Amino acid sequence: MSPDPADGPDGPAAPGGSAAPGGSAAPGGPTARPPAEPDAVFDKGLQPERTLLAWRRTCLAFGVASLVGMRFTVGAMGILAVVVGVIGAGLAVLAYALAATGYRRAHHSLRGQGILARGGLPMLAGTAAVLVIGVLCAGYLVVGLLGA
Repeated sequence: MSPDPADGPDGPAAPGGSAAPGGSAAPGGPTARPPAEPDAVFDKGLQPERTLLAWRRTCLAFGVASLVGMRFTVGAMGILAVVVGVIGAGLAVLAYALAATGYRRAHHSLRGQGILARGGLPMLAGTAAVLVIGVLCAGYLVVGLLGA
């Protein structure tokens, strides 16, 4: 007699469902996951963690670009360069904080319900930071062209 592929290593499966350790049927069927500790990693590929690290690098680059842009344009644009540079750096810090909060929310959602619940606020703040950096650069070019 050949072994049945539905049988597990401990013998035949329970009738009407899969067998769980201890001989009782697993609640929720074959797709049910055992409860895990709340801080356990959901994805073995660490996708949420890699996404958070990418947002951190991006926000750091936005903040540095805003401050470097401010440094190089303050001579030509004065206080306006300082205001725009500080706004850009502030938006980068806001995007950083929103990305960290979004990661925690996504992590708890994935661990608790198995679905991803995430908003787009970090992307909005990052886009605003890029626009501020662009305005700073455009202002510098306009002032340079008018002054020449």
